[in-house]
Amino acid sequence: MRPNLKAVFTLFSLSILLFSCKEDRKSEPILVVKEVQKPVFSDYHEQYLREISYIDTREDSSSTHGMTRIHGGTYEMGGDNETAKKDEFPKHKESIKDIWVDNTEVTNAQFREFVNETGYVTTAERSFEIKGEKYQPGALVFDPYNPEWWWKFVKGANWQHPTGPDSDIIGKKDHPVVQVSWYDAMAYAKWAGKRLPTEAEYEYFNRAGNDTLIYHWGNDFERATEMVNFYQGNFPRRNLAEDNFGKTAPVQSFPANAYGLYETSGNVWEWCLDTYHPDAYSRTREKVEGYFQDFINMEQQKVIRGGSFLCSETYCSGYRNAARMSSAPDTGLEHTGFRCVKDI
Repeated sequence: MRPNLKAVFTLFSLSILLFSCKEDRKSEPILVVKEVQKPVFSDYHEQYLREISYIDTREDSSSTHGMTRIHGGTYEMGGDNETAKKDEFPKHKESIKDIWVDNTEVTNAQFREFVNETGYVTTAERSFEIKGEKYQPGALVFDPYNPEWWWKFVKGANWQHPTGPDSDIIGKKDHPVVQVSWYDAMAYAKWAGKRLPTEAEYEYFNRAGNDTLIYHWGNDFERATEMVNFYQGNFPRRNLAEDNFGKTAPVQSFPANAYGLYETSGNVWEWCLDTYHPDAYSRTREKVEGYFQDFINMEQQKVIRGGSFLCSETYCSGYRNAARMSSAPDTGLEHTGFRCVKDI
């Protein structure tokens, strides 16, 4: 499910006060993205990427434990059925190289290891300032009873307290980490010696060798409760939880897809490398190194893929193979996490 991005960006994306995850500064880093025409928030964006570049890669970064090697190929990317949205067209060919992919979404336990080793502070744990007024750390939490905005900013919400200071992740070490921004995901990937997948890679390994299927398990939606964590019932106020999960599920709770990857659909949306463009499939020639590196779209959005526990067949059906959404890169949300890939 997609939050109202104008509200999200206005509230949370202007000028977060940056704190370093490390005090010792080394040589000037190489920026992660290519410099292009600079938008209003380019300085903020580049400062964050500079901070990430200082993170030391962990010693065992060459390991592919917990990953599956996916053989590359060419496939048809884009919308498959009448529920596909305008930004999923035109359907077009994409070619993917061999790649290692995390079998699961990054878990709370894995993210804690990263934080403990690096001292990294997530965006939701940092103070921020809007037009000279300072705000306490926090993130966005789903509120189904607010008729105007479904997402509200909650002070004290972060990856350790997903819905606010009174919540926690005790007993949830194998659940996907949430309330992590695109920058947080990029920081973890840097430490792990990996990267985020491109949008084209994500759809490729989600489809798992069949570019004609609507869902990763086939075209039969009746099997959904067996295959994916999503919202059943009268969205957004009555979740029947027929799949046994009202919110996040532990990783590997549902059958793997044909490539052996778990929860590539449902559970939580997953960050991708790409800058989001609604007409991306009509401008593929503008990609650099296989994805949109520029940072110039209206709300500075990045692509999220795979759908979440808040996706409903009557609303967004984000667990479809072709479904694509977006969110501001500094925004934490209780239904968004990530997984990493590794080049061969």
